Amino acid sequence: MPEQILILDFGSQYTQLIARRVRELNVYCEIHPFSKVPSLTPEIRGVILSGSPCSVNDPGAPDFDLQAFRGKVPILGVCYGAQLIARKEGGQVTPSKHREYGRARLTTVDHHSDLLKEISLDTQVWMSHADTIVSVPEKFQIIASTPTVRVAAYRVGEEDIYGIQFHPEVTHTTEGKNLLRNFVVHICGCAQDWTPDQFVESTVQSLKEMLGNDKVVMALSGGVDSTVAATLIHHAVGSNLHCIFVDNGLLRKNEFQEVLESYKGMGLNVSGVDARKRFYDALAGLTDPEAKRKAIGKTFIDVFDEEAHKIRDVKWLGQGTIYPDVIESVSVKGPSATIKSHHNVGGLPEKMKLKVVEPLKTLFKDEVRIVGKTLGIDQRILGRHPFPGPGLGIRILGDITPEKVAILQEVDHLFISALKKHGLYDKVWQAGAILLPIQSVGVMGDERTYERVVSLRAVTSLDGMTADWAHLPHEFLADVSNAIINEVKGVNRVVYDISSKPPATIEWE
Repeated sequence: MPEQILILDFGSQYTQLIARRVRELNVYCEIHPFSKVPSLTPEIRGVILSGSPCSVNDPGAPDFDLQAFRGKVPILGVCYGAQLIARKEGGQVTPSKHREYGRARLTTVDHHSDLLKEISLDTQVWMSHADTIVSVPEKFQIIASTPTVRVAAYRVGEEDIYGIQFHPEVTHTTEGKNLLRNFVVHICGCAQDWTPDQFVESTVQSLKEMLGNDKVVMALSGGVDSTVAATLIHHAVGSNLHCIFVDNGLLRKNEFQEVLESYKGMGLNVSGVDARKRFYDALAGLTDPEAKRKAIGKTFIDVFDEEAHKIRDVKWLGQGTIYPDVIESVSVKGPSATIKSHHNVGGLPEKMKLKVVEPLKTLFKDEVRIVGKTLGIDQRILGRHPFPGPGLGIRILGDITPEKVAILQEVDHLFISALKKHGLYDKVWQAGAILLPIQSVGVMGDERTYERVVSLRAVTSLDGMTADWAHLPHEFLADVSNAIINEVKGVNRVVYDISSKPPATIEWE
């Protein structure tokens, strides 16, 4: 196991950003809910406590056992984490007179502190808190302040326990990465040797030990995650990996043929299966998003199971699960509400009685792409936008028919092709079109029309956890809209989605 930083999640919207910033320092880290803290192991070199939407003064507020780590590894509390440590040590935390949210300046900085070495006086930091630490015990050293926050950062006596009221993980804190480097590298002593090359080497070796001469079956989608995961497994077991690519009738235009072609020469033993009719039959009359997802998932399980049974003595199921999938499946305070069923089909291992292997489950999306590049995978695959497992099934609002799929495929093809032609494809994280369950009045020639409406969606993001709508040029959108209305029979209106995530999601269903 690589050395790591343990991040305890108290429910902050920024927790994953802390992990991302630590990973950017070539240091491995893991996020765990405060309610499920792992035991201290030799690999854990430090602990970071996240922020939280809660107040430390709330009844039943998130808590943790400081003594379990005290004196054994360095600890850094961020925002709520800092308030929690201060309160546990006898400090006072009270509601702020004015909610402190946004940019602030550090007007005092103790440059003798290891945490704040080379942090500039008057540097910008980002505040996001409703409570303030108003007093700390005498042994505390206050190492940074702002004009309105006296205890912006502290150290607990001579111990390696620190607290900061601001968020170093967000880009608005201009020297936040330097502060995290001070903690992770200089205070915790991490070697910064967690690199893509090291990940590939150690992962392939562990896969060889885990899988031995066993056979592995895996579903491919043509996307980044499944392709990189399959390539890693292939490096470990060679021809004992068998991959299946299912055409569910909800792929993009020509995608089935193009994806199969792109896999040639990669040694992944890929079989293509045309199951379009089975999926259309299973979806007939369904309009509820979850019902559609479940129907697609069940049909996929049935088709995949039948195909997998054609391969003898399979013992493992490979999946392209990545770290955000794992994090989202573990609630900070217990079972979480279902926003939408996850795209990795959870029923497969149980039905097929297979063990699961997930070589990417510790990586974020951009890290998967970097590992894919290290493995020599074609950039045309690595650069593909994410595409949902249920495909166009969740981009057609309402019931699904082959006619609607054909319309949306044409619209999507025009949009994606235009993004590539104008050099915009690689500048957005994900793009696609949505067929809306409404019709609108239009005029074509001298005739009144009453036809379908499509929405175009393009977002910018680092990992899909948060996203902003892409500010595509108006002239480009005008050209695409004109092409869609002129070339796709049955569509007479095009709109552009300018919603960010949160509060919206990237997909509409």
